[in-house]
Order: sequence, then C-alpha cells, then structure tokens
Amino acid sequence: MKKRTVFILGLIMGFSFLALLALQLMYLEEMVSMRRKQFDESVKRSLYNAAHKLELNETMAYLEKDMADIEKTVHKSKQGVGVVTHQYNYKNDGLVSSFELRTIVVPKRPKQNNNITDASRSLQEVIRSRYVHQRSLMEEVIYKMLYTASDKPLEQRINFQNLDKELHSELQNNGIDIPYHFVVSASDGREVYRCSDYEAKGEEHSYSQILFSNDPPNKMGVLKIHFPTMNSYIFSSVRFVIPALFFTIVLCVTFIYTLFIIFRQKKVTELKNDFINNMTHEFKTPISTISLAAQMLTDNSVSKSPQMLQHITGIISDESRRLRFQVEKVLQVSLFDEQKASLKTRELDVNELVTGVVNTFALKVEKNAGTIVTQLEAEDPVILADEMHITNVVFNLMDNAVKYKRDDESLRLTIKTWNDHDKFCLSIQDNGLGIKKENLKRIFERFYRVHTGNVHDVKGFGLGLAYVKKVIQDHRGTISVESELGVGTKFIIVLPLLNSK
Repeated sequence: MKKRTVFILGLIMGFSFLALLALQLMYLEEMVSMRRKQFDESVKRSLYNAAHKLELNETMAYLEKDMADIEKTVHKSKQGVGVVTHQYNYKNDGLVSSFELRTIVVPKRPKQNNNITDASRSLQEVIRSRYVHQRSLMEEVIYKMLYTASDKPLEQRINFQNLDKELHSELQNNGIDIPYHFVVSASDGREVYRCSDYEAKGEEHSYSQILFSNDPPNKMGVLKIHFPTMNSYIFSSVRFVIPALFFTIVLCVTFIYTLFIIFRQKKVTELKNDFINNMTHEFKTPISTISLAAQMLTDNSVSKSPQMLQHITGIISDESRRLRFQVEKVLQVSLFDEQKASLKTRELDVNELVTGVVNTFALKVEKNAGTIVTQLEAEDPVILADEMHITNVVFNLMDNAVKYKRDDESLRLTIKTWNDHDKFCLSIQDNGLGIKKENLKRIFERFYRVHTGNVHDVKGFGLGLAYVKKVIQDHRGTISVESELGVGTKFIIVLPLLNSK
C-alpha cells in the first residue's frame, strides 16, 4: 500500500513538474513571437519614415534650387518694371505639357517728394501682393510636377549616405540599435546600391520598402534591409525567462532521480531483509545440531561408548565446519566495500586447480545422481592469481549447478578449459533449471536471487555470483553467462595468461 501511495504521489508531482515546464516553454515561445512582431512593426515604421523623408528631401532640394534662381533673377533686374518668365515642362500619363510663370520685377527709384513716395509705396504693395500670389501658384505647380515621374535615374535621385543616416536614426528612434545591411534596387530588379559592409547572413528574413511610391511603377525603387543578429537580439530580450526554465528542468531531473533512489533503496531493503532471513536459517541449522550434540554429551542417560563419542564428535566437527563456511560467505561482503580486494597472487596452474576441486566435489555430485565431465584442453593453463579466491569461484559455480538441478533429469556438469590467443578460458556448464532472460542481467548483483513468486526454492545469501564477478574483475578478467530456461546454464570465465602483455 505504501509503495502504491509513493508511486501515485510521485506520478502527481512528476505531472506537475512537466506541466510547469510545458507552461514555461509556451510562455517563452509566446514572448519570442510577440517580441518578433514588435521588431517587425518597428522596422516597417522606420523604413516608411525613411522613405517619406527621402521624398521630402528631394522636394525641398528642388524648391530651394528653384527659389534661389528666382531671387537671383530679381536681383539682376536694374531698370523698369519687368516681367520674368519661367517655362516648365512635365509629363503626365505620357503626355508632355508646359506652362509659364510670369513674375513682375519692380526696380528701386530715388525719392523725389512725398506724393511720388506714397504712390511708389502703393504700387509696391500691389506688386508684392501679386508676387506672393504667383509664388504660391508656382509652389503648387512644382509640387504637382515633383509627384509625377522624374526623368532622372534612381541612383541620381537618392543620396545613399543620407539614406543610411536616416535609416540609422529612425531605427534608433524605434528602439533598434543593432547592425543592419541594405540594398536599393530598381523596379526591374536591377541592383542600384549595396552598402559597403554588406553581409549575406540573415538575408533570408529581410524587410522591403517601396521608394517614391507615387511615381509610376517603372520609376519606383525598392529598399531591402536585413539584420544579421536579429535572432540574438530578440532572444536577448526574453533571456530573463531562461534561468527559470533551467531551474525548473533541474528540479524536475532532481525529483525523478530522487524517486529512482527511493525505489532503489526500497528494493535493496527488501533484498537485505531476504538476505537476513536466509542467513538466520542457514545459521540456525548447524547451531541447533551442535547444541543437540552437546546435550547428548552432557546427558548421563545416554551411553557414551567410543563409537557414540566418535559419531557425536564427527557431527560437531562437520557442523562447525559448515558454520565456519557460512560465516566466511557473509564476510565476503566486505570485498564489495573496497575498490579492489587484497589478493595474494602467485603462478597458478588452473587445470590442476580445477582437477582438485572436481575431486573434492565429485562426492556431492554423485550423491545427487550426477556426473562431472572435464575437458581440460588449455595447453597453457598458468595464470597469476590468488589460489583461494579462484578456488572459491569454481566451487561456487559448481555448487550453484547442484542447487539448481532439475528433478526430472540427472545432473551433468561439463567443465572445459582452452586458450584463446593470450587468454585462458574456463567454462562450467550444467543441464539444470536455467535462468529467464529478464533475470540474466541481474544475477551478478549483490543479494539478488532468482526466485519463483515470493518463495525462494533454494536457500542462500545472494552473494555467490556477485563475489565471483568481483574476484574475476580484480584478476583483470571477464565473466559471461549463457542460459535457457529448462535447458541449462553456462558460465564462461576469461583470464589473462601469465606471459600475456
């Protein structure tokens, strides 16, 4: 029930973290999108203002030049009331039209008397009034003329340095102060101007603006601008969200790791409890036997013949040896707390070692109606190893074969040695119960034991194979396993030879 509660709480917390992370990602995406739209609007507004100022500057330049010519003509008139005539030609819808503007020029006269002076002033007022009126008419006509198509080519109508300054000024006014590059093209696509430091990076996302939009289509220009660092600029404006996103991810990963540790520790606790139960059972049997034998020795009602004393002594000796062996197996746990076991290595002939273990173990195999087949084919069986630990490895693997034998078939153990280049190989194969594939990858874990349901069919500590792997690794070797359920299991040990590099 507790495990289920922890799982449900973990699921809720995990879903909450993932939902929070998803919301932050959506918020970040929305902010980037909004910032990009703001950037687009600012650039378009800047381009429009720059294009509008370009037209105003052209108009002002034309008017200033024309007014200067008129004033110059007036000052050059020395005598009489003259008329200055200006003739203008302009095109409108393909037709050439012309008009004339006549300006009355009044020369200055010396003063003669008051009457003449008053008359002269009155005349000047009339002339000034007419001059202002005609000048306003002239400006109106000039505006009309300027908004018709200009005969000049586009590169002569635009001062590109001024255009660059206007773009820079307008972009800054709209809060954009990053590098940009621009080109100006004619309506037919011909490139008229390209900025000196032009860079192609970022041109896939460019902005366009029509120049001289009131001109006929064939006289218009196109201004294109792009920003190489636009994406960095947009993301920099929302970077304050990134730390929050990062810490959320860290919290989510930490939470998942914590859940993993909790379930792992719970599993280890269950395995340790199972280990303690098995250890209690394994210790209880020899202790009970020794206790019973001691009672028989102290019981006066039991006849103590030499044969009886020898039998009781033998039982105590056997059970003491069994108890000592179980204690040694428990003490093997200390090996796992060290990075490397303390090995007393020497030159060791593994063929001889295997032969000795087989001779010792043969009685136990025959007692279970089994046979041992040895194929010691290794021509070079000498390795540098700790005899006690290697003996324990072979003994543990053979002991597992006896423990997990099949009831419907006689046990058959096959032990084989051979050489593979500069390696010594040893295999121990049985025809026992076999191991399921899902259990194969875990059989070398401490305290892990293959079981059926919740009941272990064979008592033990779950340390044997973990100890075997530890010893083999400390000897710079490898161990692998092949097994099929209901067919049998095969362990293969590979160790470096004495003369190997």
